[in-house]
Amino acid sequence: MRNLFYTLLVVIGFTTVGVAQEINWITLEEAVKLQKKNPKKIMMDMYTNWCGPCKMLDKNTFQNKDVADYVNKHFYAVKFNAEGNETVTFKGKTYTNPGYDPAKANKRNSGHELARYFSIRSYPTIVYLDEDANLLAPIIGYQTPQQLELYLKVFKNNEHTNFKTQQDFQAFAQAFKPEFTN
Repeated sequence: MRNLFYTLLVVIGFTTVGVAQEINWITLEEAVKLQKKNPKKIMMDMYTNWCGPCKMLDKNTFQNKDVADYVNKHFYAVKFNAEGNETVTFKGKTYTNPGYDPAKANKRNSGHELARYFSIRSYPTIVYLDEDANLLAPIIGYQTPQQLELYLKVFKNNEHTNFKTQQDFQAFAQAFKPEFTN
């Protein structure tokens, strides 16, 4: 009887705590194709397998319910291994990683041609693309849900078009009131 009681407590605990929210990750090709039917911006997580801050971004930020809900509603989300071996066709050109070494799959490897196309040199970097898959900005580094919220809303609402100087953005960022929870 005692074991049944503890089992029920565990089951009830798991059902009330809830499951981490998931972002609907798709490929870049899928995102560009979907943009033609339903225009949305693209948020592309450029990560590597060995990157600690990339793993923190996955665990602490991308699984946040507010982040996942917002991204799923307003963006096409792409997760791309910037040192992986994927073949990607983007804007009529095929990108590969000719220097990829399978023995280094979870270590530092050769940079993918697509990462070079976007001038990515640090991980994680979140690349934002407009509704026509043109580069808006690469945002470098780990971000909490509230830090990411700033960029998601800036690009979603086209606020970035109002920033003429770095000071304009800094003033906006200081006045920004995040709504996402931890």
